[in-house]
Amino acid sequence: MTRICSWQLCACLCSALFALMLSLPVAAAAGDYQLSSGDTISIHVYGEDDLTLQTRLGESGVINYPYLGVIKVKGMTVAQLESRIVGGLKGDYLINPSVHVSILEYRPFYIYGEVKAPGGYPYQPGLTVERAVALAGGLTERASTKDMTINRVVGGSERSIKVSMSTSVYPDDSVLIKDSFF
Repeated sequence: MTRICSWQLCACLCSALFALMLSLPVAAAAGDYQLSSGDTISIHVYGEDDLTLQTRLGESGVINYPYLGVIKVKGMTVAQLESRIVGGLKGDYLINPSVHVSILEYRPFYIYGEVKAPGGYPYQPGLTVERAVALAGGLTERASTKDMTINRVVGGSERSIKVSMSTSVYPDDSVLIKDSFF
């Protein structure tokens, strides 16, 4: 039997915990993404071309789906929407429907202030403030890399969060790059 020193065990546990912490935001972002107005989605039912649909969610966040009628999609995850459609089609219309829902285009984020091309841009998974700045043409000469904020809706209320270049950006975020005086 091999004897392991307590500091080696502690180092192994810390490494495993650190690796787990790094993987959580990515997994949570991909699986917990809630659909909302501005997202473009694709619904594909294998073998049933008349049930295939591509649509951009409007402000109401609802879609009118064949045979099922109006479905409120806003606030649902992709998995929840797939489950809802499978449950609605199974039995009355199809024996065992195979449904795939994907996001073709995420709703935009916005960047303004001291960037060369302020405006709204389509969100991309893994987006950071640094990448958002690159999409906006880069920083102006007056831009501050230390004074940046994101306005984000958290739990139904909007918050202004001080951020760095490595901070993640999400759909509907508004990134403000402030100017520096020196």
